Amino acid sequence: MAEYELQCFAQSGNAYKVALMLELSQASWAPEWVDFFNGATRDPEFRSEENEMGEIPVLRHGETRLTQSAVILEYLSQQLGTFGWENEEERREILRWLFWDNHKLTSYVATLRYMRAMVKTGETDVTRFFEGRAIAALKVLDQRLAENDFLVGNRPTIADLSVCGYLFWPEEIGVDFGPYSNVNAWLERIKALPHWVAPYDLMPGHPLPTPA
Repeated sequence: MAEYELQCFAQSGNAYKVALMLELSQASWAPEWVDFFNGATRDPEFRSEENEMGEIPVLRHGETRLTQSAVILEYLSQQLGTFGWENEEERREILRWLFWDNHKLTSYVATLRYMRAMVKTGETDVTRFFEGRAIAALKVLDQRLAENDFLVGNRPTIADLSVCGYLFWPEEIGVDFGPYSNVNAWLERIKALPHWVAPYDLMPGHPLPTPA
């Protein structure tokens, strides 16, 4: 039986952040598919027993159950001794990028991808707004990576694993990554890490069934 159980689905970049951490660390883990697109996380039983917020990922480790990818990554870095910090200054800097990712990058990129690739809303004022915010975040990231191979301490940390979570789907996001050469080079460095696996190969649930 795996030591860590991760409730996830293949299309979730937030779940991928955690799955990638577990895989790169060669932890004993197993994915448990959650049928997000048919409302599993809205089910009252899921919310009462797994996550009151109705979100994925959920990590089970013995008696410990954790939600929110940033919290899980911080927990795993301490449990596994990988992708963490070397001092308090680095810890604060990692947290800074985790908060930035969740507020400024993932929040816009994930929603834009969902609208364009999952529910296929077409181009609207809303998608144009999210695209503008996603591009603004990519510019910040690209500038940071102009002089740094990784976000903190010039080595991969949980900050990188969080920030990269949705960025292996540029076609689905619908944003041209061409202008962001530093981001592209950084993504290649992450892909070159031992045991890296693409999101659709790492978690169950891809492809989605074709609607009848």
